[in-house]
Amino acid sequence: MEEPQEHNDEEPPTSSTTPVSPTCTSPTCATCASSTPFDPPPTQSPWSEISPPPTYRPLRAPAINLPPNTNSQAIILAPVPRSQKVLPISLPHTFQSPSKRIHSPDDIRQFITSDSATNFLGFIVSLSESIRSHKLSDSYHESTTLKKIVSLIETLIQWTEEIPPAQQSSRYGNISYRTWHNRLVENSESLMLLILPEHLKSSIVEIVPYFTDSFGNSSRIDYGTGHETNFAAWLYCLARMGIVEEVDYQALVSRVFVNYIELMRKLQSVYNLEPAGSHGVWGLDDYHFLPFIFGSSQLIDHKYMKPKSIHNEDILVNFSSEYMYLSGIVFIKKVKKGLFAEHSPLLDDISGVPTWNKVNSGLLKMYRAEVLEKVPIMQHFLFGSLIQWYGFLFLFHD
Repeated sequence: MEEPQEHNDEEPPTSSTTPVSPTCTSPTCATCASSTPFDPPPTQSPWSEISPPPTYRPLRAPAINLPPNTNSQAIILAPVPRSQKVLPISLPHTFQSPSKRIHSPDDIRQFITSDSATNFLGFIVSLSESIRSHKLSDSYHESTTLKKIVSLIETLIQWTEEIPPAQQSSRYGNISYRTWHNRLVENSESLMLLILPEHLKSSIVEIVPYFTDSFGNSSRIDYGTGHETNFAAWLYCLARMGIVEEVDYQALVSRVFVNYIELMRKLQSVYNLEPAGSHGVWGLDDYHFLPFIFGSSQLIDHKYMKPKSIHNEDILVNFSSEYMYLSGIVFIKKVKKGLFAEHSPLLDDISGVPTWNKVNSGLLKMYRAEVLEKVPIMQHFLFGSLIQWYGFLFLFHD
């Protein structure tokens, strides 16, 4: 899948004059070389020591590529991530409070080449494959544990009804979100106990931080792909402990993850969460990545719908409830104004890819490069005994 070339945000000079030559005291016209009425550029900075130029501070740090100068060609040439079986832990197991370990590009290199990262990404690929060519309404195996997890998320959705947004003037970051998030933190342990068997209750110390970090940051009142990755990490931890198994994967996507996305869109709409680390118009989406991976897998080998079908309003209206990719497009069109090609050029470009299989494989490679290999995102990621730092696991390949 072709990705857009890197975009330079800096505007080119708009002056119609050329630089002053050493022997000329006035600028000259670039066309006829005659004198112009404009003053020559100053030889010294116009800023005084008392009033220096303002320091620009971006709202979010720019993404740091790995390896240096990563571009679309590097993503295209990268191998497609493969599915892997999750290695279960051995009992008894000593759980530990997870902590942050990534601080630099070197740390990212250590992480992305580790067996822990490979197995975690392999788990996401397995989830993608489990929903391949399936509608959300298709039958699936749903265990009692899966039903409890879905009920848990529905409880969190209900809290948004109980905690209305505060009346404030600012566009982003409604402070009532902090009340919602505080309730989440206060009840997180009791929520985990609803799904944990007796012999795994000691895992609370390790899995609660992944869970509470899955729904945004209460200080910045924002949400992004890093938080979404934490939710995938929480599911991965449940899989390592054997609480969810491979037979549950389809329901894990079509029931649990779909409800999670419903919750997050509710939070984004009700509390106006700011996008965390948004790439602007050249990002896939302001908040999410995984729904497009899973959603493109759903549409693989579909008889009628092709990637270009996202521009067909009838298809979006009639099938977005069954396919996550289409649902994501509908939500973007709902919250963004103007031409789709202008506010979402990357998704517009992807619609020109001939098959959903190519879309899915390209998005998996992008997820590795644009999320798991980005320091500003992964510097908040946590490592413990279930997702190990420099972890080396004995891996089973499909």
